[in-house]
Amino acid sequence: MCSRLSLSIGAVLIGTVAVVAACSSLADDAVMQPAASAPASTATPAATPGVPPGTGKVLETMNASTYTYVRVDLGGKDVWAAGPQVFLKPGDTVTLPAGMAMREYRSATLGRTFPLIYFVTAIQPGGAAARDTEATDAAHERVVTAAPAPVARLDGGRTVEEIVTQGADLAGKDVAVRARVVKFNASIMGSNWIHVQDGTGTAGTNDLTITTDATVAVGDVVIVRGKVTTDKDFGAGYRYAVIVEKATVEKQ
Repeated sequence: MCSRLSLSIGAVLIGTVAVVAACSSLADDAVMQPAASAPASTATPAATPGVPPGTGKVLETMNASTYTYVRVDLGGKDVWAAGPQVFLKPGDTVTLPAGMAMREYRSATLGRTFPLIYFVTAIQPGGAAARDTEATDAAHERVVTAAPAPVARLDGGRTVEEIVTQGADLAGKDVAVRARVVKFNASIMGSNWIHVQDGTGTAGTNDLTITTDATVAVGDVVIVRGKVTTDKDFGAGYRYAVIVEKATVEKQ
């Protein structure tokens, strides 16, 4: 499993939205690191605050753990940004708030280097009119998913952290996990999509994505059984380093 980098993204200032990031330990590349805190060996220039905020069309999008990377056309200028996970497809309209720029950011999970990418508090679907509501909703989601109540491990099962960190070894194998639903999206590409957490892991290893026909609600404790898939590309920019597909979901 690759080294992991943890990050915290911060606060809205009066009149200006700015993201303040700090790094601590190694974690999934879905946890974002500002250039100013990058390891010396990367020779990365200092981060510069102030994304050119704006609204534009999505050209490319991909997901890694609980974060989304997106390339947006802002009036003829292509901009890469990353923020808490949203479900997008090319052609969608999004609004990017101001954020923190990082040059030569290397994503180990995605296997690519971004010459310039902006880390933002939220990638907001729709135009500027949706900005305040979307940002508030995104912030609420992060609070809900950040620290769910711990869930007792299933006898004979795995934890969320084990599945995420041991994905390469578990690829193609059936797993079972007891966890709490922290996010539910219905009827996307023919499946319902849920995120579960059980209190194990840290940012980048504490959240598992599931596709299923089952319908659940945020807060439900469920037993998930399904096959682990790694480096899954669904097309239309939907990529996952680790995912459990076509799972059965039993409410507790």
